[in-house]
Amino acid sequence: MTLDDLWFLATEADQRAEQAYHRLTERHTGFMEFTRTYDVSRRRFRTLARRVSDTGAPYGAHTIVYRPSGEILLVWHGGLDTWVLPGGGIQEDESYRETAERELCEEAGVEANYEGLGIATRTAIRCGEYSTWGILPVFQACAKTTTPTVRDPDGEITDAKWFGKLPENTRDREQLVAWQENEFG
Repeated sequence: MTLDDLWFLATEADQRAEQAYHRLTERHTGFMEFTRTYDVSRRRFRTLARRVSDTGAPYGAHTIVYRPSGEILLVWHGGLDTWVLPGGGIQEDESYRETAERELCEEAGVEANYEGLGIATRTAIRCGEYSTWGILPVFQACAKTTTPTVRDPDGEITDAKWFGKLPENTRDREQLVAWQENEFG
């Protein structure tokens, strides 16, 4: 792929992200919005721009699963060496919510009542002079079952636990703490 092709891919991804963002946010109200920026290598930029071009989302869809007490379910991602929300990549012909539900089942084995969109993060991706963005939808759901069982077919997720106070090594911790405070005071 030449550099001009990378520019074309980024432009195509921008258009898809805009469409995905508007489709998602016009269906939901009351969600929090954030913006994140990642500087990545050229190879990673190409991978993420392709994902955005295909789905509108560079990192798939995720779920904040909570208990009425305010605890949030996190899963341990061995490859990242950090706690994360259950979630992952979008499969062909799968909606964001379907992705979030499938990933929750695989990564934590917990059943939950989905309530809508909790967080929409505009994720900017940069590599030198190239940039694009995508949406990271995070749905919120109240747990129906509370005993996690990890069944991750990828083997990336090795543990799942409930947290009232989120560990320091939680990805997007500031956003999740803000959501937790907004929902539970």
